[in-house]
Amino acid sequence: MFSYTIRRLLIAVPTILLLVIACFFLMHAAPGGPFTSERPLPPAVLANIEARYGLDQPLWKQLWDYLSNIVLRFDFGPSFKFKDRDVNDIIAQGFPISLTYGFLSFLVATLVGVSLGILAAIRHNSWIDYLAVSLGIAAQALPNFIMGPILILTFTLWLGLLPGGGWNGGQWQYLIMPVIALSTSYMGSIARITRSSMLEVLNANFIRTARAKGLPERTIIWRHAMKPTLLPVISYLGPVFVYVLTGSVFVDLYFSTGGLGVAYVGSALTRDYAVLLGVTILYGALTVVVNLCTDLAYAWFDPKIRY
Repeated sequence: MFSYTIRRLLIAVPTILLLVIACFFLMHAAPGGPFTSERPLPPAVLANIEARYGLDQPLWKQLWDYLSNIVLRFDFGPSFKFKDRDVNDIIAQGFPISLTYGFLSFLVATLVGVSLGILAAIRHNSWIDYLAVSLGIAAQALPNFIMGPILILTFTLWLGLLPGGGWNGGQWQYLIMPVIALSTSYMGSIARITRSSMLEVLNANFIRTARAKGLPERTIIWRHAMKPTLLPVISYLGPVFVYVLTGSVFVDLYFSTGGLGVAYVGSALTRDYAVLLGVTILYGALTVVVNLCTDLAYAWFDPKIRY
């Protein structure tokens, strides 16, 4: 297991490097630049600005300087659009907010989705099963960019129960709607996968043997059926965690939480290369780390697996 972990980490480095290079050249291949607008700047002013940020250098030189700053100093450079701020400051300010309600959304989606799936499988073809399946389908049919405005209309404008946006230090009133909007669609998928997996496990031979021995149904579910049921769920939870963090872009826009999503979208629209690359590298590194943790958890749940 240790050697497998080391190999995965060694593979992660060139993977992230290729991601940075691909994003770098794709952004520079698009027409325009961070300092072009409808009213073009005088050539002398534009030349001075590009020299200030090193944009007058050849692409290979810009890429080399950028990679050197990241590797040696973990410095993503200054922002092209946010004056007197660098990318590290923007990430340090916005990412903890996105991570907070993203992690809470992941917990809610996992706990509620797994519980609904197990309950639907145990009460197969009952009204509980039909209700759980209906809730899962309804949750999947409402992605977060649709659920957000619906929640604001319902709980803020009509009922006046919750604030329609802001962060205010992460108080619970400001967390409820972002967490609901971000967790519902993944909750339905987790419930569906858990239900299918539990139904398959409950029909397995070792479960029939356990019942023939007279074991209580609760013992059969929690001690014998739970681990094999969660195997496909675990393989899905790794990407879900990354999707929740990247999906927080819409939540940041709708609820004005101050997370990383606003800066990410703004940098894409204004061609702020530094911010866009910094956030992309962050999400890419998180994807690699989360997938590694998922593989290790998969091996822990199923001892037959050896990497």
